[in-house]
Amino acid sequence: MEVLQQISPQTVLFFILYGITGIVPLIAALYLLLRRGNAIAPGVTPPLRLRCWASAFFVVASLGHVWWLLFYFYSRDMHSVAYLLVVALDFVGMVVTIAGTMLSMLQDRRRPIWPAFVAMLLFLVLGVLERLYPDGSFMDIAIAYNLVLYVLFFIYMVFAVRRYGRWLNDNYADLENKKVWLSQAVALAFVLLFVLYVLVDTNTNLIFLLHAVELLFFGLLLWRVETLPQLEDKTQTETQSAPLAHGKGAGEGTVDLDYMSGLLQQHCVAPQLYLQHDLSLHQLAHAIGTNRSYLSQYFSRQGITYNTYINNLRINHFISRYQELAAAGQPIVAQQLASESGYRSYSTFSLAFKQRTGQSVTAWMRD
Repeated sequence: MEVLQQISPQTVLFFILYGITGIVPLIAALYLLLRRGNAIAPGVTPPLRLRCWASAFFVVASLGHVWWLLFYFYSRDMHSVAYLLVVALDFVGMVVTIAGTMLSMLQDRRRPIWPAFVAMLLFLVLGVLERLYPDGSFMDIAIAYNLVLYVLFFIYMVFAVRRYGRWLNDNYADLENKKVWLSQAVALAFVLLFVLYVLVDTNTNLIFLLHAVELLFFGLLLWRVETLPQLEDKTQTETQSAPLAHGKGAGEGTVDLDYMSGLLQQHCVAPQLYLQHDLSLHQLAHAIGTNRSYLSQYFSRQGITYNTYINNLRINHFISRYQELAAAGQPIVAQQLASESGYRSYSTFSLAFKQRTGQSVTAWMRD
């Protein structure tokens, strides 16, 4: 009883928060691994690879709380083998799983994870040197090295996410949650988490802030994973059997603009294929009888992206239908008309409409 009375309320609050930040990622990992459906965004099927890497990260985060707690109760010796082992498990596990998770969010191509393993070799060497010469200097170098890795990875993600955004515009018209900046936000949040992790030491306020940021990060990551749609693997391969314009091979680099324009008019504009939700470049190429590479060259020669082409057709359709309904004196619901024009998301439609006309939907309808 006397021992319990000596425990401060602040310590009790810390262990409660510590327990929560240890249990939440475990629940998230079990959810990603065991639940087949999507409770956060019904109708969205996330990439399986992304789900697996995110669950691995959540498992590592949960286990990290366990082995640090064991170290706190049974050792607390900062120069022991146990301390080096815990630090190594923490940093290596975090670096590899977060790299796998972040790279899996970018579906334009499959990026390798092995550089993350290689990058950790120097960290492990510094850990061994710290054990042989326990003056703390090698551990400081190891932590600084890890911080540099996180910063360099974040810089890499800046360029990779921008490339991914361009790839989406070249291959897809509109996708739910096609917000590429969210992947950047996750990467930045992880860097912040690591900086707090290094600086926390025994500062009570930073300890509580660290666990609060952890919970926010877990929620952001889980939401991002479950709202990111799986894209077609077919968009990354050519349709070899599809006939090309005038029999010309895609490899010849010659695009018959008039012929391709006719094909699009016949197979996309006339039958209003562009009204199909989430119509991809691959699907359109298959419909007109060519391949993705050849059609992509056509749009490039025209100075537009596939995204721009489809959205222009949809916005024109919206304007035409609006004028018809207005002339007939019929009631107009913008959300319903946007859905009929090929948009599953009204926010996506609003953005595309403003880019096309220079006005918001409301302002355009009022004028």
